[in-house]
Amino acid sequence: MKLGEIARKLECQLEGDPAIEITGIATLETAIEGEISFLTNIKYHAEAKATRASALIVKPDCSGLTKPLLKHPNPYLVFAKAIEILLPPPAIIPSIHPTAWVSSNAKLGQRVSVGAFSFIGEDVALEDDVIIGSHCAIHQGAIVGEKTVIHSGCAIRERVRIGRRCIVQDNAVLGSDGFGFARQDDGTWYKIYQAGTVVIEDDVEIGAGSTIDRATLGETRIKSGTKLDNLVHIGHGCEVGNHTLLCAQVGLAGSTTVGSKVILAGQVGAAGHLTIGDGVTATAQSGIPGSIEPNTWVSGSPAMNHKDWLKSSAVMPRLPDIQKAVKRLERRIEKLEELSKVKLEGLED
Repeated sequence: MKLGEIARKLECQLEGDPAIEITGIATLETAIEGEISFLTNIKYHAEAKATRASALIVKPDCSGLTKPLLKHPNPYLVFAKAIEILLPPPAIIPSIHPTAWVSSNAKLGQRVSVGAFSFIGEDVALEDDVIIGSHCAIHQGAIVGEKTVIHSGCAIRERVRIGRRCIVQDNAVLGSDGFGFARQDDGTWYKIYQAGTVVIEDDVEIGAGSTIDRATLGETRIKSGTKLDNLVHIGHGCEVGNHTLLCAQVGLAGSTTVGSKVILAGQVGAAGHLTIGDGVTATAQSGIPGSIEPNTWVSGSPAMNHKDWLKSSAVMPRLPDIQKAVKRLERRIEKLEELSKVKLEGLED
């Protein structure tokens, strides 16, 4: 594809020869002649100057590069779109694999694909252009919205509702039982029937191995545009707002409410029955024991204001020396108090 055509499709300002033939896209270090690469962080400017790529995607104010440039205010977004143009995913021909089991009263829209050894239960609705991978189980009464892709090994439990254009990565489980038990008089645990469901709104992505529990009553809801990384756990009765990012191994205990445009970095844990406000960012391994006000940045366990956590982290390695200094001061104070006491007694005499 000609560089000029790529610039037009990506809505970039082109500086350089539009007739250059581009055959692929790669990183600055691995790119060869004929490929396009990208520069999103100025600290890699030296690598950009040395790259063998035939063209670069950069910000409008980028300078000092002699190669043809595709300029855009958001070069990382352009890079993401360029992958789809230059390395498109393989086309899928809609089909129902002969080893798949599809209930006679399931409703399948147009151009639906169901992979090998998958199970489509009673009263399931798969809307137009849905793709179900191999070894999936879509249980009774589940609804999957149009253009949603469910990859291999997933379990979509009964009555779960999934919106349009969602992506569910391999081995995710949606609608598993919430963790609910009542203690009996003899100290044993009585399982509480989880009668609720899970609702996934439009344009949500759920990472591989993630689990979203159904509510005891009502619903667990993931709102539109939110993205879950691999191995994320959402407890029963939680609500996650729009366009939120939950990174790998995030865990939300039951009845946690997470606002919109929140970022919970890897291994963040929330204690449950709390609210994380809109626009909150929690850094990796933060432990959240209580509600957090909107538009704040927290770190640590228990989570605190990020700036305070930075100061605390700077002090932490010095604690042994500080402890020694405090003990020395305590001994000096004791000696001064003894000396002062002796002097006072002398004056009284």
